Amino acid sequence: MAAPSIPNLNTFRRGQGRSLGRGRGAPSSLSEEEDKATKDLIVQQTDQDASVSRLSAVELGYLDDPFAKQFVSGAIQRRFPIINRGTYVRTKAIDNLVYRFLFSSSSSLTKQIISLGAGSDTRFFRLQTHSPPTPPFIYHEIDFPTNAAQKITTITRSPILLDLLPDSPTVSANGTSLSTPNYNIHPLDLRTLSTSTPPPSSFKTIDHTLPTLIISECCLIYLTPALADNTATYFTHTLFPPSTPLGLILYEPINPHSSFGKVMVRNLATRGIVLQTLYKYESLEAQRGRLREYGFDGGQEAMTVDEVWEKGVGEGEKGRVGGLEMVDEVEEWRLLAGHYCVAWGWRDGDGEGIWEGWREGGCAWDG
Repeated sequence: MAAPSIPNLNTFRRGQGRSLGRGRGAPSSLSEEEDKATKDLIVQQTDQDASVSRLSAVELGYLDDPFAKQFVSGAIQRRFPIINRGTYVRTKAIDNLVYRFLFSSSSSLTKQIISLGAGSDTRFFRLQTHSPPTPPFIYHEIDFPTNAAQKITTITRSPILLDLLPDSPTVSANGTSLSTPNYNIHPLDLRTLSTSTPPPSSFKTIDHTLPTLIISECCLIYLTPALADNTATYFTHTLFPPSTPLGLILYEPINPHSSFGKVMVRNLATRGIVLQTLYKYESLEAQRGRLREYGFDGGQEAMTVDEVWEKGVGEGEKGRVGGLEMVDEVEEWRLLAGHYCVAWGWRDGDGEGIWEGWREGGCAWDG
């Protein structure tokens, strides 16, 4: 899913941030089902925003992702410098947490990754071409059937992507699910997960015993707090037994009560986007607390994107990135970056050394 867009900072500074058109109180002539479908479509379409932002960062040299073009149609749209830097920090921070999970001291052990609301994310394909080669892993992506079908269509029409699959994929008759020995796409509305019903049929490819990392990049935030918590605890308490080493990475906006945060929320509301868990998990402390509540008792960490940039990026890499584009307003960057966070937590289960890299290095990197 895409990260919410930046507020209009010039309007914000002039104190005119309230002139934003219709808000949530606008009347609707849609039926309840039509309204739900419309809101779902808006959330599904945020994936294209994320793809365009990723490609912008790639084309300018922030990121190395030869697969980003495969998921964007039309002309390349160049994002603002602070958006490109934000995309870079977000991507690299999560990448490094993933690498430290895969390359832990128990790297000979097959591991598993589950990406919620994965959309057109390219991480699986980048891992397939990573140097040095990654230890063995199985990758699962879960998204709305519509988004899953779009991704499968892109993959099956792209020789570049197909060549990175271990075998010819098995695709369902309706084109919404894909299965290979180490890469699977599951068509699923996360709101339907329930402890009172059997797991979805496609979940049979998920191994309940392997050390597993779950990733939510601006996914759970679109669910109500109750449904977001239910989704997380479904994996931590229902699908995986306590003996399974388990980790979770979250990337979400925070700080809705600041002046900047209020403008951000109002701007998104005019597009029909509501960040439903934002007020419950509005701070780094609240993000750490939710990880504890979900059962990640091995450790919980959370940093704003600004903190990741300042503390987690090596000076040489900062110099390289700083030379790509001029960030005219450092204040604007720090405002934006201070309203997004990366949070991660883990439980050890019966594993040893699985989360050693998280304990020692977190999401920091030098290049």
